[in-house]
Amino acid sequence: MDIIGFLKSQFICHLLICYIFIVSGLIINFIQLFTLVLWPINKQLFRKINCRLAYCISSQMVMLLEWWSGTDCTLYTDPESYHKYGKENAIVILNHNYEIDFLCGWNFCERFGVLGSSKVLAKKELSYVPIIGWMWYFLEIVFCKRKWEEDRKTVMQSLLNLRDYPEKFWFLIHCEGTRFTEQKHQISMQVAEAKGLPKLKYHLLPRTKGFAVTVQSLRNVVSAVYDSTLNFRNNENPTLLGVLNGKKYHADLYVRRIPLEEVPEDEQECSKWLHKLYQEKDAFQEEYYRTGTYPATPIVPPRRPWTLLNWLFWAFLLLYPLFQLLINMVSSGSSLTLASFAFVIIVASVGVRWMIGVTEINKGSTYGNNDNKQKQM
Repeated sequence: MDIIGFLKSQFICHLLICYIFIVSGLIINFIQLFTLVLWPINKQLFRKINCRLAYCISSQMVMLLEWWSGTDCTLYTDPESYHKYGKENAIVILNHNYEIDFLCGWNFCERFGVLGSSKVLAKKELSYVPIIGWMWYFLEIVFCKRKWEEDRKTVMQSLLNLRDYPEKFWFLIHCEGTRFTEQKHQISMQVAEAKGLPKLKYHLLPRTKGFAVTVQSLRNVVSAVYDSTLNFRNNENPTLLGVLNGKKYHADLYVRRIPLEEVPEDEQECSKWLHKLYQEKDAFQEEYYRTGTYPATPIVPPRRPWTLLNWLFWAFLLLYPLFQLLINMVSSGSSLTLASFAFVIIVASVGVRWMIGVTEINKGSTYGNNDNKQKQM
């Protein structure tokens, strides 16, 4: 077996990547905890530091996509808009069809230098996930319980808190509320029919209230909406586990820049605007399936070296003591010591596999199914 093949074997891949990600992530979470003392003294310094610390975690995930799996990502967009990316605050609307669509969204942020400060509207349960969820807490990520009556006030306040954010940021939002499945699509189209809304073929009905509040809260802070539609060539069905195993995918991302002034201020008009946007997204999706391309100029933004350099830094920092520990354990000849080490490795692997499971489609949320259940009761 050649060296590359050996390094990409599942065991070595999972062992090293899991170890580096978990240990470095927990170290960074621990450092983030101590930055809390800065909040009452200098809130903006707290934010700037945590953007850099968060980058140390999220960039490791992007490194897996960009460098480890070598996934290609072609951006289709207007050349005039391209030069504005990364130089303004923006709301990024993403379709939600794939297990790694969030990772491709992060990749988009990384290519334009806003990965560390990127924001999302995430379900509350994710805030309890070690490393990523805790990192998001210090980034002032907007969490919601998906019960709008309870969420509206907290979501709006969290968004208003971002109005004086010192870094350029993109707010990533999945307006469909949950990942696309055929079952959820059927339920969603039943709702569309009941409400007299146009049916969508490739998307779920967008949840308009969260988007309207986001626009309302960030108006005059955010310059544009980036309508983003992600697809993969050759009917690829990418998974995070596939990326972890070094599998290469080919992503195409279509981005339209829409000035925020074109989004209505009135909530009902904003809702109509979003529904119309999703009808257009459906048409773009139809065209992609038919032609394999989007109606825009294809551009491949250059990879930045920082994700790889960050990972190499943590690898050199953490692998040496691991190998030293291994050598000492083998030298000791203690069965109990070796068994304990094996147990720790298994627990770490299971832990990362559990975090991967959070992203899997067949373990996704039941958001969107509840209405149907209630109708059947």
